[in-house]
Amino acid sequence: MLSIVLEKFILGITRVFCIQFGAKAHKTLEPICNLLYNLACMNKYKFMKEALQEAACAGELGEVPIGAVIVRDGEIISRGHNLTETFGDPTAHAEILAIRNAAQKLGGWRLSGCEMYVTCEPCSMCAGALVWSRIDKLYIGTMDPKAGACGSVLNIVQEDRFNHSLVVETGILEDECSQILKEFFVKLRKDRKKNRRSKI
Repeated sequence: MLSIVLEKFILGITRVFCIQFGAKAHKTLEPICNLLYNLACMNKYKFMKEALQEAACAGELGEVPIGAVIVRDGEIISRGHNLTETFGDPTAHAEILAIRNAAQKLGGWRLSGCEMYVTCEPCSMCAGALVWSRIDKLYIGTMDPKAGACGSVLNIVQEDRFNHSLVVETGILEDECSQILKEFFVKLRKDRKKNRRSKI
């Protein structure tokens, strides 16, 4: 929410100064706008790093390393990482667990005013939960071309026929978010080969 407010503030103040002072305002405001934009970006990276920490926790448990955090008013109010294998629960995805924790903390299912940072593009189940929970904005680390439902295979979170849609921003710490998944699946394949060989 803080970054949305900051973006609107930057646009608003730029418009006011440009109307008031014309072309000269652009040169005056450019360094200020750049500074404010960089501050907003720093927050995005900070929160995505927290989501990456959650992803690392999942990986240590042998889970697919995806992590999520939910932010409200510039503060993390909820965290989640994949626990599908641990719980034997197909719905125990990072996003779902973070949404459940946030709803419990806020005392209701409506998460208006919240943003989610997630390391990998949500699946259709998680995308549906994001719409139903009324989260405002979604920041995605890396896209999932095989099962992503926020722009890759489907775009559930921006479907016009639903009564809520999210603002989506992708590519936040994309390399780091992609790398943690690649490393996990490389290790998983190696382990499976070792297991097959040991059975022979």
